Amino acid sequence: MATRIRLKRMGRKFYAFYRIVVVDQRAKRDGRVIEEVGTYDPNTQPSTIHVKSDRIQHWLSVGAQPSDPVLVLLKITGDWQTFKHLPGAEGTYREPAQKSAAVEAVEKAELEAQKLKAAKSAAAEKAKQEAEKEDSSEASEESAE
Repeated sequence: MATRIRLKRMGRKFYAFYRIVVVDQRAKRDGRVIEEVGTYDPNTQPSTIHVKSDRIQHWLSVGAQPSDPVLVLLKITGDWQTFKHLPGAEGTYREPAQKSAAVEAVEKAELEAQKLKAAKSAAAEKAKQEAEKEDSSEASEESAE
C-alpha cells in the first residue's frame, strides 16, 4: 500500500484549518486516514504549524511521500532536513505571538485611543471657551455704543 502525507481540510467556508495526515494515496481528500500527525492553521499570523516530529520521521522512513504543500510545511519546521540529513534542521518556523503580547498590544492601542480622544475633547473645550469670550466681548462692545 502506497502512503502519502497530505492535508485534510477542516473548518468552515472561507476559514480553512488543516490536519496533516497519513493516508493511502487512493483515499479521498477528507477520507479515512491511517494516522493524524499534525495540524496547520493558515488563519493565524504567522501561520501555526504543529507536527509530531517522531511520527513524521517514522512515516518518511517507511516510504510515505509528502504532498507538495506538506513538503513545504516540513521544510519550514525542519523535519525534511532532518530526514534528508541536510543543514538547517532547526527550520525557519516562527512561533505565533503569545496571548499576553497580544493583550498588551490591545491595551496599548486602547490607551493611545483614549489619549487622542482626551486631546480632541480638550481642544474642542478650548475652542468653545474662546468662542464664548469673543461673543461676550462683542456683546459688551455693542452695548457700549
